Amino acid sequence: MPEHITSRQNPRVKEAVKLKQRRQRERQGRFFIDGVREIDRALNAGLGIVEAFVCESLCSAEEAQAVAKRLEKQAKEFLTVTPDVFEKLCFGERTDGVLAVAATPHHTLDDIELPERPLVAVLEGLEKPGNIGAALRSADGAGLDAVIVANPGTDLFNPNTVRASLGTVFGGNIAAATSEETIEWLRGIELPTYAARPEANHRYDGVIYNQGAALVLGSEAHGLSDVWYGAGVTAIGLPMHGIADSLNVSATAAVLFYEARRQWDAE
Repeated sequence: MPEHITSRQNPRVKEAVKLKQRRQRERQGRFFIDGVREIDRALNAGLGIVEAFVCESLCSAEEAQAVAKRLEKQAKEFLTVTPDVFEKLCFGERTDGVLAVAATPHHTLDDIELPERPLVAVLEGLEKPGNIGAALRSADGAGLDAVIVANPGTDLFNPNTVRASLGTVFGGNIAAATSEETIEWLRGIELPTYAARPEANHRYDGVIYNQGAALVLGSEAHGLSDVWYGAGVTAIGLPMHGIADSLNVSATAAVLFYEARRQWDAE
């Protein structure tokens, strides 16, 4: 029988709750996953589930029960909790009844495997986990081959990033690196590189992506670093017809990624 936790003061609960803080995620080498869909995708990706917390009275939906059964088989520690304990554990207002703690994966540029003429996204310096997650979701939807998160302002496995990505953050071809490492890697594989900048002279739909391309986006607060202003990087922009000079970075990402995919599909 699994251990049943009834107190919010239980040491396992206290340690798991700490993972809502970046410092603790980095210290423990673990991160928090809540939500049926996100946990299911983490399991499909083969992530190591260290602990699972299940509230049986809340776990009523068929999808939640199926994930709970998978967790019982695959998690190193499977724990049941009361609704009160689950409320303390969950991030936001989730009532699926399932939570998981996973070992943080560390994917580098060396882990990325690319086909010929790949489409690669580079997200540099993004501070808001929701923007990173939304961009990852768009990259997945558009069928990009890899995403590199360069010099992020938040860790890749912030609970809000996991949630906004709908679990697509667990894809195998997602890596973290510095901007300098990233541009050297792109040069090494001779991939044409296009950087989204408001002052660009080239429209985003006026360049060719279907021979392979890296699409680089920077933070809304600071834009792109000087690394992306050198030789071999073409600046592209979206036409703005109102008073705003740019779109939200996740909206820009979706436009660029789907234009790149449209060109591929039009071949």
